[in-house]
Amino acid sequence: MKKITLSLFVFLVHMTCQAQNFSLVPLGIYGGEQEDNLSSYLVGTPEDSTFICLDAGTVNTGIRKAIQLKSLHGTTETVLRDQIKGYFVSHGHLDHLAGLIINSPADSKKDIYAMSPVLQILQNHYFINDTWINFADQGQKPILGKYHYNELQEGKEIPASQTPFYLTAYELSHVNPYKSSAVLVRNNTHYLLYLGDTGADRIENSDRLNNLWTTIAPLVRKKQLHTILIEVSFPNSQPEKQLFGHLTPNLLVEELEKLKEKTGQKNLENLHVVVTHRKPTGDNPEIIKKELLDNNPLKIQYIFPEQGKKIILP
Repeated sequence: MKKITLSLFVFLVHMTCQAQNFSLVPLGIYGGEQEDNLSSYLVGTPEDSTFICLDAGTVNTGIRKAIQLKSLHGTTETVLRDQIKGYFVSHGHLDHLAGLIINSPADSKKDIYAMSPVLQILQNHYFINDTWINFADQGQKPILGKYHYNELQEGKEIPASQTPFYLTAYELSHVNPYKSSAVLVRNNTHYLLYLGDTGADRIENSDRLNNLWTTIAPLVRKKQLHTILIEVSFPNSQPEKQLFGHLTPNLLVEELEKLKEKTGQKNLENLHVVVTHRKPTGDNPEIIKKELLDNNPLKIQYIFPEQGKKIILP
């Protein structure tokens, strides 16, 4: 009896530890139209109040909503200035960085993490006098120097300043040859994967997702990666010729089947997939949700985020 009790205790401790590697606060969940609810996710740890912001389509409104729901603590100003320690920007489209631009006058010094093409877009098109002003530390004068451009090299891990996290970026195809990117976030020996906008390899005539699945498959098999944030922008009724570099539920399953070939079915059954970037037109969000839940041969644990509502992840 003592052995059973001890084994149960060890198991519960293991599960508790496993469940406390990441916290996720969605500041914005949609992929267009609702400018107060666009792609932006704070990633932290349950025991800490420092965050990396993965994309920044909506920032201020999402912080206020999260404070109302007690997912964040403090004022809007203190969360923005003191708790968000940096931004990962997946690509240069406004629904992924408008909140960063608009809130820059009220923000504090911190890093922007992105691959070179994204930093070039920020430097040449957004942080310039004609559209805003240069709050970064490179580019058009006057240079205010509030944000430091921290260039991510594909496959090379770097620490995220003032956080417990390490970041590794990978290229994605978003209407080939336009590039988006994903980031692998490491906390000790555990990982979370966030993808910006991406099309399926078959539609994009690309191998970017296949390469990414090959990279993460060992982490899935070793139970070190439990969560993927990935977009599903349109329902299955959207013609493939009008996807504009996005996924449908069927295309997500098609891609996850490729991941299964590298990991085995059993290893995917504990995978949490947070569905991001649903286009809010009409009933699209609910249709996408139903189509994913009704066709789930891989037994994925889908999570459909709500703005401001904290999610605790393994």
